[in-house]
Amino acid sequence: MIANKIQELRLEGKFAEALAISLKLVQCAEDFLASSDNDIVVRINDLAWVYSDLGHYAKAEPLYKRALEIREKISGNNHSDVADSMNNLGLLYFKQHRFPEAEQFYQRALLIQENSQSPSQLKIATISNNLADLYVYQDRSIESEAFCRRALSIREKALGPDHPDVAESLNILADIYRHQRKYSLAEPLYHQALSIREKALEPEHPDMADSLNNLAVCYGNQKRYTEAEPLYRRVLAIQEKALRMDHPEVVLYLGNLATCCCAQKRYAEAEHLYRQALTIQEKSFGLDHLDVATNLTRLAICDGNQKRYSEAEPLCQRALAIREKALGPDHLDVATSLTRLAICYGNQKRYSEAEPLYQRALEIREKALGPDHSDVADALDNLAFCCVNQSRYAEAEPLWQRALAIREKAFELPPIHWTGIGLN
Repeated sequence: MIANKIQELRLEGKFAEALAISLKLVQCAEDFLASSDNDIVVRINDLAWVYSDLGHYAKAEPLYKRALEIREKISGNNHSDVADSMNNLGLLYFKQHRFPEAEQFYQRALLIQENSQSPSQLKIATISNNLADLYVYQDRSIESEAFCRRALSIREKALGPDHPDVAESLNILADIYRHQRKYSLAEPLYHQALSIREKALEPEHPDMADSLNNLAVCYGNQKRYTEAEPLYRRVLAIQEKALRMDHPEVVLYLGNLATCCCAQKRYAEAEHLYRQALTIQEKSFGLDHLDVATNLTRLAICDGNQKRYSEAEPLCQRALAIREKALGPDHLDVATSLTRLAICYGNQKRYSEAEPLYQRALEIREKALGPDHSDVADALDNLAFCCVNQSRYAEAEPLWQRALAIREKAFELPPIHWTGIGLN
């Protein structure tokens, strides 16, 4: 019952109350139970989940690790409960974009479940979904689709084609195609997932909002903003009734609607929505939360689109500082913030300040993603344009050649033989 109460508080966004209860329960368990008792694991996991919700990943990690150690001591290294703890750690690392560590724990969890005496096919499906989601972020589309289709097959067989869990897998498969810009494949899958949820769930269930949001994002990616916007507004209406307008989860949908307005050059409306989202985040999570950095970046883009670069610059700087502090100097999200700040400098013709930021972003992406990733090609383009803006054409050409080679390899295009760069 108490565990259910903690879950209810988390879903309601009442993280301070959930945290207080979780801390008290862990202390009681420590006082009255043996250190290897499985009940302690339940309390520790509850506390770790709340810390993770709050974005306090450094506090959540040792708790998840301790839960894993207790379960290994109680049940051995190959028990299903151990796999559950490994999956929890994988999710935590995924939230931080610590992808190699996330993959390691997901793969270990999957191996344990597969080799269990009584393997849980549905748990295998859950971990497979998690791996698919991870591989989407890493542009590993072949592996991502394989794991997603495995999860989908298991769920359709075990639960039937109209179960909400099947809709979840369809959504992930659609996400894979959307990230590949295969919108004609993604869109019908989003519709299919939405149809399943419409039959299985109430019209104002939060999962309905998730499906509507995904479809709206797909429309937005195709610049079909007039189709996306009413879906975003319906999502907000659902969440306002299910939760409340100052709930942290509402922030995602406020941000998406704001981005849609910004794309239609309705900047005043977009800025109001971004600032509303930012206020909710700072109140719920604190000033230095990673989601705050994301919203600061979006607000900076909105300002930049209005040529308000002096207002955008401190927002970019603050977002960069948050991410460097929370994630370290070599994280991919830090590269994104470096690029955004460099763009802001470039728009003010401060190219000598922009260039080292572009260079650092390129180095981070090469290290994290390898030399042939599409994001590396984008970083090379940025650096090349910065050189061109300083009339350093000879330095720009090899950067563009390398970027093109990456894209030719990715899309299997015939090679282009360069004879020089013509500039108007």
